[in-house]
Amino acid sequence: MDNQSLHPADAQITFLVVDDDPDNLLLVNYQLLQLLDCTVISAQDGQTALSLAETHQPSLILLDIMLPEMDGFEVARCLKQNPQTQAIPIIAVTAMARSLDHDLALASGCDDYVCKPYEIETLAAAIERNLNLSFSLLIN
Repeated sequence: MDNQSLHPADAQITFLVVDDDPDNLLLVNYQLLQLLDCTVISAQDGQTALSLAETHQPSLILLDIMLPEMDGFEVARCLKQNPQTQAIPIIAVTAMARSLDHDLALASGCDDYVCKPYEIETLAAAIERNLNLSFSLLIN
């Protein structure tokens, strides 16, 4: 599933989904494609995510925090330190639900935070907030 485009390349909104669990990647990709006419690219580790973000300049990154080798906190810090990727909004999508985890995610550069498991409406609202979309643009 890594590096796979799941929708036509000419879509205006591109998401980078980063999660080491292939089932989670499939679920989020499916949900995004149900919500919007978009392009979804994915990565299962932090290094791949950094490379894809720089190459594809996604509109938004959905970032799991618990990743192998380089955790999501470090990925977010690297993205925000890179002039080519620092403006890309990052939503932490994670099972880490303590308030400390939320604070660490925001301190590392994440712009928003969604706890797993989540309702699709919660994810959609976070996407809308960070891309300045309105529900009228969501396709359902």
